[in-house]
Formats: sequence, C-alpha cells, structure tokens
Amino acid sequence: VQLQAFGGGLVQAGDSLRLSCAASGRTFSSYIMGWFRQTPGKEREFVAGISQSGGHTSYGKSAKGRFTISRDNAKNTVYLQMDSLKPEDTAVYYCAADTTSTWISGIWQIASGYEYWGQGTLVTVSS
Repeated sequence: VQLQAFGGGLVQAGDSLRLSCAASGRTFSSYIMGWFRQTPGKEREFVAGISQSGGHTSYGKSAKGRFTISRDNAKNTVYLQMDSLKPEDTAVYYCAADTTSTWISGIWQIASGYEYWGQGTLVTVSS
C-alpha cells in the first residue's frame, strides 16, 4: 500500500484547508484510514480516523468541531477538511492505513496501529 498526502500549505488563522491522501491498491475500502500530525520533538498525535465504509469517524481532542474526515472509496482517497485553523495546528500531517484492525478494537487511535504511512504534508498556520 502506498499513500501520498497532499494539500498542505501556508494559511492564516481562521482559514480552511483540505488535505487529501491517495492510496494505491485495490482493497482501499477494507482499510481503516487515519490522519495524524507531528511537530518537532513530539510524538505523532491522532487527528481523525474513519472506518472502512466511512460510516464511523472519530476525532482527537484538538480536531473536534473543526476538522472533518471523509473518504471516497471509488477514488481510493481520504480527506481531512480543516476549518477555523489555529497557529497551534501547524504541523506535518500524515495519513495512514490500518489494514488489519476492526473499528471496534480502537487500535486505530494510536500510531502503532497503522502499517502504512504517507510522506506527510506540512501545514503552517500564521497568526
């Protein structure tokens, strides 16, 4: 599985940005997908996760109410819509695929639950 994330950039506080992550493979619809972010010296932080069909979503504390994760299984793509961005959202954002877990396990909430990672896309929010 290869993942390619894109859509990052420099925005101002209060702006919106949509990240995309394109996945290879014919079984994308069987993967739990997640978004994480990381800043220097810190561990990767869970941002959002979405179940295989898209029927279940979950958000990290920092993303609740502002970010929306979605997926298009026909396009092998997962999205992260980020609204009301804040300077503290500045980070490298990674998409990841969990090809083995079930949604009910909750393992997808931690970075080690994912087998495949994209290269990351930098989001910078200026004040």
